[in-house]
Amino acid sequence: MPILHAVVLGIVQALSEFLPISSSGHLILVPELFKWTELTDHPSLNKTFDVALHVGTFVGAAWYFRHDLARYISAAWRSLWRRSIRSVDERMAWLLLISAIPGAIVGAAFEGVIEDHLGQPVLIGVMFIVFAVVLYIADDVPQRRHQDDFRLRDALLMGGAQAVALQPGVSRSGITISMGRWLMFDRTAATRLSFLMSLPIIAGARLFKGAEAVRDGGIPDQYVAPFI
Repeated sequence: MPILHAVVLGIVQALSEFLPISSSGHLILVPELFKWTELTDHPSLNKTFDVALHVGTFVGAAWYFRHDLARYISAAWRSLWRRSIRSVDERMAWLLLISAIPGAIVGAAFEGVIEDHLGQPVLIGVMFIVFAVVLYIADDVPQRRHQDDFRLRDALLMGGAQAVALQPGVSRSGITISMGRWLMFDRTAATRLSFLMSLPIIAGARLFKGAEAVRDGGIPDQYVAPFI
């Protein structure tokens, strides 16, 4: 794998993960556009490279939200110790974990179908258009709620939307922000909730994929430099 390809794909991931434009879709379309075949020719390498890209994403998001994370982890520990939920931070901590459940279930149940059948460029292009329209329409919903209003129903609905983003071409941030706006969260709250929700699902998915990559033999020596 040429280092130039790795650099380009890393830039694509960095730009597209934090915009509502589907990083998974762009990571399929860019190699397709330039006729780069090293990842499609080696499915196990593709999985491992995906893990490497998303580790970078997770580190960046976790650093940005480090103060929120520290607060929520502390709150969750207090709640667990007392076996009760008494504060907004404690409720938020558990709801963010709950929001990852739909995506985890769908991803585990349909991993093979998603990887083998849902990555066609035409389908990805259709998803880009459809969910851009969804986001555009959702943004006109009245803004009445703030981040502290996040409840179990919101976590399940936004988590369900997040599961839909397992389809390449459906932006995880875009669809969760859209659902947040449909639930009448203001733009700031919908966006912050979307990215806070990304942390447990990305961490869990990368651990799962990382275990698969190790089981499949890890990173061949000739690919170590591009991965770094």
